[in-house]
Amino acid sequence: MSIERQETKQRMSRIVKHNGTIYLCGQVAADATKGITEQTQTMLDKVDDLLIQAGSDREHILSATIYVKDMSYFADMNAVWDAWIPEGYAPARACVAAKMARDALLVEISVVAAEK
Repeated sequence: MSIERQETKQRMSRIVKHNGTIYLCGQVAADATKGITEQTQTMLDKVDDLLIQAGSDREHILSATIYVKDMSYFADMNAVWDAWIPEGYAPARACVAAKMARDALLVEISVVAAEK
């Protein structure tokens, strides 16, 4: 089966599809000047948009890896995540503290989903 890459640049593709599985590149907040709640929400909004573009949705997320700048943000990030994930559709998930590519970023997510 072929590999489909969307919005490919030198370093990465925003979406890669293979064999019914969708891989999204890491997503960050739309505005890194905001706090953790807003950064998490706008990051997840971007995930929504990419999943729709790729032919999927939140209910088809298989796994998510979340990177937070500091675990002191964990509870506030989880409050947004818990409201965003449909009940009964929680994916496999990992969350780790990580140094961000830009100092203002507080959270990043990498998602793998199935096609609808």
